[in-house]
Amino acid sequence: MTERTVVVGAAVLNDDGRLLAARRSAPPDLAGRWELPGGKLEPGETPEHALVRELREELGVEAEPVARIPGEWPLKPPYTLHVWTARLLPGSADPEPLEDHDELRWLTQDEIWDVDWLDQDVPAVVEVARHAWEAPAREA
Repeated sequence: MTERTVVVGAAVLNDDGRLLAARRSAPPDLAGRWELPGGKLEPGETPEHALVRELREELGVEAEPVARIPGEWPLKPPYTLHVWTARLLPGSADPEPLEDHDELRWLTQDEIWDVDWLDQDVPAVVEVARHAWEAPAREA
């Protein structure tokens, strides 16, 4: 049996309840599509530590995981996506697209489907919307 590699994603919510979306700039087959920021676990790392590290590396922010969104979503084998809500720590810099992204957007509940999410992120975004705003969102 092939071991799964966990990829952590962050549903970063600001104080206004907006969700942070990141537009991919690489690789070419993903460029221009939107995702929840995050990345792969390193050996010996907990998912929560990976999330904090990835947000620092990708966006230049200090954040903390708040709660795990129930579920896991298959990505390109052997990867599986797990998502946490996260919040920026007081005094953290504003997020910037530092690695693999060229734009960031803070989305309200009404704007969440205004971006072209990566297909594999759509089911996770649906669950994030259900938990973050406690209202039904677009079905995956």
